Amino acid sequence: MKLLLIVPHPDDEVYGASGTLMTYLQEGHECGLVTLTRGEAGRTLGLCEGPEELARMRQVELAACLDVIGLKVHEQHQFPDKHLREQPREPLIEVARDAMLRHRPEIVLTFPPNGSNGHPDHVTTHEAVKAAWDSLPEGQRPRLWYYANDSAPENEELLTLWLRPNVRHEVGAFMTRKLHAIACHRTQALSTVDFIRKFPDRIAQETFYEVSE
Repeated sequence: MKLLLIVPHPDDEVYGASGTLMTYLQEGHECGLVTLTRGEAGRTLGLCEGPEELARMRQVELAACLDVIGLKVHEQHQFPDKHLREQPREPLIEVARDAMLRHRPEIVLTFPPNGSNGHPDHVTTHEAVKAAWDSLPEGQRPRLWYYANDSAPENEELLTLWLRPNVRHEVGAFMTRKLHAIACHRTQALSTVDFIRKFPDRIAQETFYEVSE
């Protein structure tokens, strides 16, 4: 496998990495996605009622998004959305470790230490993936990438853990499909608007930080 994403929520795969996934898939590489929660604690935007209905809707949205991307390998877990921090850490680490050992990816992608935006689920996912990666023998570790942004966070706490990108992928050739994939996540319309408003340059260029051994 070329690239394996391990992220907490449905839609965490699309904004910052869908163009990279499309690039690798078009080149004939296998890619995969591990989603830790069903996203049941998110906004409904009046599209559904209650957490369980939202989880089902987000499952449908994610399936549609992955179909646009062309991604076939997806593992869905059911850890509680917005409450990863309160969960025992070892099961999360084991999910990440097991996925790395089974798929043997060249690259694993997850959130950076500050979670990009400080979201507790993002931060906890980072910690679990990094612990799983650290637990592997050095010769068996994949390359480890984090989502990264050129713009420094205004929040001082986020800034102390900010990592400047050192990997860049031009994905403009896939812009139409990327926007289509993003739009599949209808319940995340406000997140989409916020992302495009704050980071319009990351539609055509996806940026990451690669961890040194």
